[in-house]
Amino acid sequence: MQRRQLLKKSAFAMLSFSMARDLMGAPLSRVASASLPDNTGAIILRANENPHGPSPLARTAMQEAVAISNRYQWDMNGLLRERIGLLTNHTREHITLGAGSSELLGLVCLWASYQKGHVIASEPTFKLWMPAARKMGLATQLIPLTATKHNDLERMLASINSETRLVYLCNPNNPTGTAHDKKTLEKFVEQACKSCIVLVDEAYTDYYDTASLAHLVNQQPNLIIAKTFSKVYGMAGARVGYLLAQPSLIRSLNELQAWANAGPSAVSMRGALAAMDDHAFVVFCKAENHKAKEIFCQGLAELKIPFIPSVTSFVYFDGAAYSKPIPNFLQSHQIVGARSFEEKSTWLRLSVGTTEEMKRVVEVLKAGR
Repeated sequence: MQRRQLLKKSAFAMLSFSMARDLMGAPLSRVASASLPDNTGAIILRANENPHGPSPLARTAMQEAVAISNRYQWDMNGLLRERIGLLTNHTREHITLGAGSSELLGLVCLWASYQKGHVIASEPTFKLWMPAARKMGLATQLIPLTATKHNDLERMLASINSETRLVYLCNPNNPTGTAHDKKTLEKFVEQACKSCIVLVDEAYTDYYDTASLAHLVNQQPNLIIAKTFSKVYGMAGARVGYLLAQPSLIRSLNELQAWANAGPSAVSMRGALAAMDDHAFVVFCKAENHKAKEIFCQGLAELKIPFIPSVTSFVYFDGAAYSKPIPNFLQSHQIVGARSFEEKSTWLRLSVGTTEEMKRVVEVLKAGR
């Protein structure tokens, strides 16, 4: 590896510490000025976590895997990639693992930063990876959403030039919950991949069976798909994510990992394997998410609070007309999580919890109107 590449790899490793510290703490400062309540008794709706998971099968598998955690799990690593390949119709060579998809988004940024240039993304969108990308030399060109809070695909395509190294697309988008149809996405990827790497973040496709672009990987050498076990599988704390891409690109990405595919632990990988077999639990989580989200959206409609129809585990709504600042008011009632993602905006995101939790949210909002 060239000296410049070695230095950048070392720098990226050091940046991971500051990124985890600074970025994971920053969103909480927007919730409210008051201190966060203790978790006991509080309703936590800030990070789009599955309130029902991990699944029963995954919990049992992870408990059993503790006993083998003294051994390196090379075989399990390969088995998990093979099992994911069966799910996505790819081989294990099309897949690389990480400690959640967030780690892997940073890995792609590191790879893209070997040539000076910029990355194109929407505003707002999932931004955890952006500060690290900038520190690695990738400027960020942010494209405002459309009036309907969708990614502006036409403007993103028009912004691509010879300096563009990466286009990041979160679909469904976080924090708005909007998604594009399959044909529109395919056309966008076909055009964008002619010029640069396209990284599609599909963390939330499972909740409403939103169209995945995984089938395009074999046709598009510049396409990378990021997926995770953090959402519908309920394993946000277990940290298991993966990338799908053509084998040559996967090998290039693996070269930037100190130990390729070693991000998830033995416990986490065993849980992920079991989670993919617990079909009944996934069906249950999807159904409960729909019910809980409907309760919340119906409450917003009754309160005449505008909101964006969502195909995810969160809702984006406009609190401008409410009688008081919603984040602070909800937090005063032990409901944590409503926050803004746009500068000087009254639009807020709130994660969807259980049906009982969302009933409580609506009850509090109605009492305070």
